Amino acid sequence: MKTLTVPLAERTYPIHIGPGLLARAGELLAPVLRRPSVAVVTDHTVGALYRAPLEASLKAAGIASRFIELPPGESSKSFATLERLLDILLEARVERSTTLVALGGGVIGDLTGFAAAILLRGVDFVQIPTTLLAQVDSSVGGKTGINTRHGKNLVGAFHQPRLVLADTGVLDTLSPRDLRSGYAEVVKYGVIDDPAFFAWLEENGPAVLAGDGDARAHAIATSCAAKARIVGADERESGQRALLNLGHTFGHALEAETGFGPTLLHGEAVGLGMIMALDLSARLGVAPAGDARRLSAHLAACGLPVDPRTLADAPSWDVDRLLAHMGHDKKVSDGRVTYVLARGIGAAYLERNVDPDRVRETLGAAVLP
Repeated sequence: MKTLTVPLAERTYPIHIGPGLLARAGELLAPVLRRPSVAVVTDHTVGALYRAPLEASLKAAGIASRFIELPPGESSKSFATLERLLDILLEARVERSTTLVALGGGVIGDLTGFAAAILLRGVDFVQIPTTLLAQVDSSVGGKTGINTRHGKNLVGAFHQPRLVLADTGVLDTLSPRDLRSGYAEVVKYGVIDDPAFFAWLEENGPAVLAGDGDARAHAIATSCAAKARIVGADERESGQRALLNLGHTFGHALEAETGFGPTLLHGEAVGLGMIMALDLSARLGVAPAGDARRLSAHLAACGLPVDPRTLADAPSWDVDRLLAHMGHDKKVSDGRVTYVLARGIGAAYLERNVDPDRVRETLGAAVLP
């Protein structure tokens, strides 16, 4: 087991990474619980796989548990599901000393974290992410929330977990597509500020996806360490942390246009969004055009989509609609979108003064015939 730390003063917490950690969950959770009682939130798919071993581990550590299973999928990140979850918890008479445990991917983690932030004006929660995307991104940093018809993650709260438990062994049950989707978020850390890590991924990415234990552990630990460092310096995204949104402004617009459904997974959208961000950077004259091609080549070699027009069941893309979705981005200030651009792979930066014509060119080149 490798342990990293997210340094946030009194809210500092560990990230445990390694195989077989689900079986040790009770032992690892016990020190951070206010009382030996947890409510575990999961979905039906993950529950069928991991409820029994987690329940046994908690019981062995003397921790009482209640499990709540919700429908899987992005549609559960909604006001309706949040209300249902809160009703179940309140009917169970949970106390402020009860800890919620998010067992699942990013949807369950975001939803459970937001519920923890507002339940009884705030209770503790723990993240046990079961997807690669959640292990390297959404489980770390305390961003919680739900989607609305106006866009993704527009309602939520910053609420840090007490512990993140990333069992690398559970990734073996992911579908190849889900694994690749999470891998796009791994690549993101190299593009932001670690060109050496990006070069390592170009060489070792196929091994990470194929299940090489050492390669996978290194990729996850490097990603978590990068995010922990950035979150520790800027918890509430007043500056540097916004770099973690590389690819998301474009990606969220693509997701919104496909209805947040199976046509385009979140990590796939982020991968496409990163290519667009580098393309826009090149059109603005700040990045070499070859870097967008290099990124696209690596993502394609790993089986990720690099052209929105080739997606199965893709809509008839419309640049104006995509721009409208981007206008709902959380980083909009004084009516302007803050873009995460890059001077090259490993050199991301924030820019508010972007020529809208260049944005249109990037979108048009990406989605129009």
